[in-house]
Amino acid sequence: QVQLVESGGGLVQAGGSLRLSCAASEGTFSSHVMGWFRQAPGKERAFVAGISWRGDNTDYGQSVKGRFTISRDNAKNTVYLQMNSLKLEDTAVYYCAGKRYWESYWLPEKYEYWGQGTQVTVSS
Repeated sequence: QVQLVESGGGLVQAGGSLRLSCAASEGTFSSHVMGWFRQAPGKERAFVAGISWRGDNTDYGQSVKGRFTISRDNAKNTVYLQMNSLKLEDTAVYYCAGKRYWESYWLPEKYEYWGQGTQVTVSS
């Protein structure tokens, strides 16, 4: 089972930027679809971004399009989420997750393994 460890969360002012990283424990990561999700208190886990195993397909949740960018470095077994122009409503715990196939990449229940999450707090 692939282990994922997120890092890079923290406290940032509205309008600022953060870069999240998700490091995988083994090389099978490089053949898997990776996704970022977030969960705010009292809300369901929501799709943020997804990337195919080669990085040639990406997609984003509507609320983050144009502000967030997902990327991956398979040589480093790492996927990233660059978050710009952060808003108060971006405050949440962010999780990365992996699965073998691109189908239904936006559905959290389709992912096979998850990281422990990293807190992102955007202040005014």
